[in-house]
This record gives sequence, C-alpha cells and structure tokens, in this order.
Amino acid sequence: MATTKEYADYVMDLLSPLEDISIRKMMGEYLLYYNGKLFGGIYDDRFLVKITPSSSATLTSEEIPYDGAKPMLLVDTEDREFIRELVEKMYSELPQLKKKK
Repeated sequence: MATTKEYADYVMDLLSPLEDISIRKMMGEYLLYYNGKLFGGIYDDRFLVKITPSSSATLTSEEIPYDGAKPMLLVDTEDREFIRELVEKMYSELPQLKKKK
C-alpha cells in the first residue's frame, strides 16, 4: 500500500513550524529532509523518523518502513512543537551531507 497524497500533506502540515523542510516522492512513498539532511519518511501512511539518540529518547514504537529496511521510529503525535523540537535535535545527530561530484 502506497502513502496517500492526503496523508503526505497532513505530515507536511505537522512539520510546518520548521523552515527548510522538503519532501521527495520515491516509489509511492515520501522521503523527508530538513536543511538538506534526510531525517525520515512517510511509508504506508506512517510518519517515521530515523533512530538517533534524540529520537530514541522520546519515541518508542519501532517500525519497519518496508521489507529489508532498517527499523525507524513512529511519530504518533500531532503536537507540532514536539515534532519541531525532535527534528531540530535530530539534525546534529544525522550524517553529514555528501558532496556531489
């Protein structure tokens, strides 16, 4: 089951307090970027973020986004301020951007 456009729009609305959020559709699902760094995605109408020290300190429900993928954490709140703080804390814990050749 692919993610619906309506659910992707809903998640983008939850992320609206953050500046420089971008979304990229890929194979029926969506990848989420903050300041150019991949921090999560939307898979089968589930908002998931990468596991980092900050995300694992506040979220507990691990989910597999698709067969063969690493586990991610489910964001199951509509609290925009909580989500904003979470993504901002995760940013420094995410891998550095790779330079394009």
